Amino acid sequence: MALQEVLITLISCVFFMGLVAWISYQKTKGVVDSKDGYFLAGRGLTGTFIAGSMLLTNLSAEQLIGLNGSAYGYNMSAMAWEVTAGFATIIMAMVFLPRYLAGAFSTLPEFLKGRFDDTVRRMTVVLFMVGYGLITIPSVLYAGSVAVLRLFDVPALLGVSYEVALVSTIISVGTVGAIYAIFGGLKAVAVSDTINGVGLLIIGVLVPILGFAALGDGSVMQGMQTVFTEDTHKLNAIGAETDPVPFGTIFTGMIFANLFYWGTNQYVIQRTLGAQNLAEGQKGVLFSGYFKLLVPFMMMLPGVIAFHLYDGSEMQSIDLAYPRLVKDVLPLYLSGFFLAVLLGAVFSSFNSLLNSAATLFCLDVYAPLKKDKVSDQELIKVAKIASVVIALFSFIVAPLLMFAPEGLWQIIRIFTGFYNIPVIAIVLVGLFSNHVPALGAKIVVVFHVIAYGLLKFVFEVDINFIHIYAILFIIEVGIMAVVGYLRPLEKDWHYERKDTVDLVPWKYAFPAAITLLSCIVLLYIFFSPIGIVGGLGPMFWIATFLVVVANWLLSTFAMRHWHKIYAADIAKIGRETEA
Repeated sequence: MALQEVLITLISCVFFMGLVAWISYQKTKGVVDSKDGYFLAGRGLTGTFIAGSMLLTNLSAEQLIGLNGSAYGYNMSAMAWEVTAGFATIIMAMVFLPRYLAGAFSTLPEFLKGRFDDTVRRMTVVLFMVGYGLITIPSVLYAGSVAVLRLFDVPALLGVSYEVALVSTIISVGTVGAIYAIFGGLKAVAVSDTINGVGLLIIGVLVPILGFAALGDGSVMQGMQTVFTEDTHKLNAIGAETDPVPFGTIFTGMIFANLFYWGTNQYVIQRTLGAQNLAEGQKGVLFSGYFKLLVPFMMMLPGVIAFHLYDGSEMQSIDLAYPRLVKDVLPLYLSGFFLAVLLGAVFSSFNSLLNSAATLFCLDVYAPLKKDKVSDQELIKVAKIASVVIALFSFIVAPLLMFAPEGLWQIIRIFTGFYNIPVIAIVLVGLFSNHVPALGAKIVVVFHVIAYGLLKFVFEVDINFIHIYAILFIIEVGIMAVVGYLRPLEKDWHYERKDTVDLVPWKYAFPAAITLLSCIVLLYIFFSPIGIVGGLGPMFWIATFLVVVANWLLSTFAMRHWHKIYAADIAKIGRETEA
């Protein structure tokens, strides 16, 4: 880039980011003076802010780069991680969230303490804190900084080595992202996420349109015809065993991995715990599921377009497909806006993780260790100090990942596998049984860490790691069931009721959930051999018609009957808390 282009990009980027910061500040004045205000946005988040924040927390530079790279190098099979998350958001909205809000929990470990005991709480806090501090937070910073370096050639701009440019970018990105989390709390994170989400949506729609135009020599329709009629195997979402995501894994371990992420992962569910009421929480969670349906079009189709544009040309890595496409098709006057959106996505994941890590430390480590009652002001002060320490630690760890760049994604997947399945197994058993003791949860945590480590590093079994998730989940639920049978609690467990928010469910929750499931099925039908891959023949239209009819019948029935039954069940949860 020439100096003039760099200045235009930076000025427009700073303007947009400054606008986001100003709006976030205006929306959070006077909100962060209490514990609930800082950690849970005063329990006043509406569905819009919950959906926007959950999405931007989830979608970051690694999705923009990685998913498009997967589509460029393979096919659409990797969309499973995003699209099938809709099912997990339904379970979160309809099953987990009412129970979380009934107990007015601030963190997941707090729920586990009430359901089991303080040892289980401490074990899960250790798992989360180690995972966030050593892997998740540094990897988000590293991946986002690498994306910026690749898109804008920062080493050349600054006239420094790649290593120096990377460290500088990590510190810059991390410092700005930390400001939101440290000084604004959860609401500043949620507000900035929502605004950046609008920007991401604009870019997500604009890049494929401009890509189609480039492919069609100025004609968007001609470009679309090329993508949807030539080399259509690139559009196949039904993954084979050699593809990044084999289709069969969708029905095994991926279900539980997504349930962990959307239903128990602290830095994701913290937005829902700050919901204004159950109805707003359900709206936010379900809306985020609907937006995940757009990911194949926003974050994978550009990779397919890049395949048609650059097929045969030398590319050092498939991850460079999206950056190259953006450079080629995005006008200069939008480059600053794109940089701001990209950084906003990185900030979102980073500051959300930072806020949640500080929340876990303050509410589940610091406060329990203090014998005297801790004031809200002291907790907020400790949270800010903890955020600074965690941020500085991540600045040190993140650059070290450059020495093993090929193993970055594998490291993340392997490490997550050490704690995602035992957590979701413990939470599910804890929610749906009232006699399984804490001993079962403790055995499961120890068993999983040892068993998963042996399967991955010692025996090196020839089974996809997603299938291993499912196998261990079944075993661990079985362990807890056996312990509950042999040594049940002397007194059945019930929620301790806290009338903090209204638990009246959203009237349209069931129809919205049913329609979301139908859309997932339709998306897979479209990106399959009976859909666009094989040409839209009679089988596609028949399958689509059947899904639409089934959706209408189930939604109508839900509105007439299920909503009342579900509302009664939620009320029962409330009554059980008084037991």
